[in-house]
This record gives sequence, C-alpha cells and structure tokens, in this order.
Amino acid sequence: MEYLKVIAFTHHHIDLKSLGKLVICDESLDNRLKNIQTELPVSEIFYIGTCNRVEFVFLTKEKTDKEFVTKFLTVLDMGLPAEFMERFLDNVTVYENEEAFNHLLRTSCSLESLVVGEKEILAQIRKAYENCRDAGFTGDYMRMIMDRVVKTAKEVYTHTNISKNPVSVVSLAYRKLKELNMCGNSRILIIGAGETNQNIAKYLNKHKYSNFSIFNRTLSKAETLAEELNGKAYHLDALENFTEGFDVIITCTGSTEAIITEELYAKLLNGDTGKKVIVDLAIPNDVAPAVVHNHPIHYIEVESLKEVARKNIQERYNELVHAEDIISANIAEFFTVLKQRRIELAMQDVPRKIKEIKNTAMNGVFADEISQMDEASREVLERVMNYMEKKCISVPMIMAKEILVNQS
Repeated sequence: MEYLKVIAFTHHHIDLKSLGKLVICDESLDNRLKNIQTELPVSEIFYIGTCNRVEFVFLTKEKTDKEFVTKFLTVLDMGLPAEFMERFLDNVTVYENEEAFNHLLRTSCSLESLVVGEKEILAQIRKAYENCRDAGFTGDYMRMIMDRVVKTAKEVYTHTNISKNPVSVVSLAYRKLKELNMCGNSRILIIGAGETNQNIAKYLNKHKYSNFSIFNRTLSKAETLAEELNGKAYHLDALENFTEGFDVIITCTGSTEAIITEELYAKLLNGDTGKKVIVDLAIPNDVAPAVVHNHPIHYIEVESLKEVARKNIQERYNELVHAEDIISANIAEFFTVLKQRRIELAMQDVPRKIKEIKNTAMNGVFADEISQMDEASREVLERVMNYMEKKCISVPMIMAKEILVNQS
C-alpha cells in the first residue's frame, strides 16, 4: 500500500472549464502514459477522466511533492500555458498510501462525485482501468486494488440507500430540459454517441420525443443509437453541411477542442433567429463561449447543475456515514488480503521446485527400482506421488496464510 499514489484534479477545487484543459483524448492517452513510465519511476498507472475529475492512479516509491507533480504534468506534455500550470499546481490534491486507497474507494462509491449516489462513476473507473490494463500499463498490484474497489462499491450500493431514487448529472440535465416544456416533435441534434448521450436519449425517448439526428465520429455507434431512437445517423463531419434545422442540441464528446464553433453554429441555424436549447455535458465544453454569448440560448451545462447537486448531498448525509463504515471495513480487510498475496508471490517457485524433486526421484534416484515394478504398481506410485506433490504445495501456503491472519 505504501507505493499507491493519486494525483487528482476535481470539481472540489477547480472550475470545470479549467478542468477541461487536463482531459486527455483517447488517441493520445497511450503515448502520454508511456512518457510517464519512461521518464518517471512509475511501475503501474491508469487515468480517470470524467465530467468533473481528472485523476492519475499509479505506483511509485517517489514522494509526490510539488516538484514531482510539476515534473509529472510536464512529462504529460499537455501544452498548458504557464498561468494554467500554476493554477493546477496550486489546486491539485495528492493522496498517498492508505489515504490514496481510501480516496479511490470513496470515488468509486460516488462519495466524491458532483452528484452523490450516481452509479456511473464505478463504470467509468472500471472502464478507465480496463483500458490501461489492456494497453499494458497496469499489473498484479493494481488488479488487486481494482478488485477491492469494485467489491466495496457494490456493497455500498447494495447495503445503503445512497443510490435510492438515483440522481445523476444526466438526470439533472434532463430535469432542466423538461422545465422548458419542449414539444414532442422538437428537432433534436445529438452530437456524440457515448454513454452520457445514450443515457439522456433514453429519458427523451421514454417521454415520447421522436425527432432525432445523431452525429458521431464513429458512424456505426451513431447508427446504433439512431436505431434505438428511430432517428437518423450521420458522421460527425456531416454536421458542417446539415441544413434541416434544430430546436435542441445535446452534445457530449471526448474532444479537447470546441466542436460547435460560432461559424458552425451559424450554419446550423441557417438563418433561424429563434431561441434554442443547448445541453452541453462535455468537459471541456463542446460549445465555444462565443456561441453562448452571442446568441439567444437556453444553455445547460455541468457547472450550472452544482447547486442542485449540493442539496442532494445534504439529503443523503446518513447514507454517507453508513457508506464510510463499509469503506473502512474493506480497507482493514484488504490489508490481510494484500499480505496473503505477498506470501503467494514469495512462494510462487515452490510448486516448480517440488515438481523438480518429484521428477528427479522418479526418473533419477529411484528410476531402476521403479522400472522393475509391474504396471499396476507404477500407476499406484504415480498417484501417491501426485497426491504428495499437491499437498506439499498447498499445506505450506495454507499454514503461512493462517499464521498471518492470526497475527493480524
């Protein structure tokens, strides 16, 4: 546990627009993490990027002081201007060792979320970890950490009411949208076909909205969502030439630059001067500030949902206490699991050595005597030796674990 570290930039200390400058697009993530492992003594690492946090979970023997974090951000090569670098360094939160583990568990249980009780964060953390695992950035230690993270979160969601009547950023956005009393045949452009837009589309579809045009960088994903909504699918590039008009834009992509520039927005309006609705759940925002400032728009974004989220935390205070107890119990239990795993790793050569001893005995030391046995006797001897081999492997392991547990 002593080498687990988390560098976190979250909505607690940084405004979401600034936070967007730290978001890493999927295309460049592998190279940036490779740079970290090449330039810094980091053995395992994964990156979490959601609508209200950017975090790096990693293993290192180094002390994660300001000098380390500065070098970390420099090696990531995010192209940050000096003033932003200083702002992030002043507002970074660093967790080490058990505190890092506690933070990761709290985050997965949504206790650190903008909206406490939303379950999406667990899926986002799992996906973030799995992507980095599949790319070779994590190993056995981080696997154990994530097994415990998932176990703890499931216990919290099962044994507390923290997610009862679940509230999420998506549901809050939909509530705001619903307050505008749009008609059922409103022309809705959905930009991005990821999980967030899929979820908000389900609300819209459930409440009988029916006029959808879906744009996505990967056309097949747009087609899948369009099929569910009985809408039309387009490649993202087709947005530039879309002339059928709109009443609502719902956008959430992984782009690090604004998708809807003022020039593109003017083309989409196609001369229409009516007030439009934009739901922008991307971090950084998909809509350029000039679009919001220069046009009549009902603009719904993550930042504007914060006050509703704060009230949600107050309503769930008792469940937070219960969740904290579950987290504490899992941390205590994990220390024993971690020690047991260290014993397994320390003794991983035992099975190979016992097999070697058995083979030497059977094929060397006692080879002549065995060759004089009849076939039935040799089969019995082979079964006896296989039985002894298994016991000689399992018994020391079990005894070592029992001793460790008793000591704990």
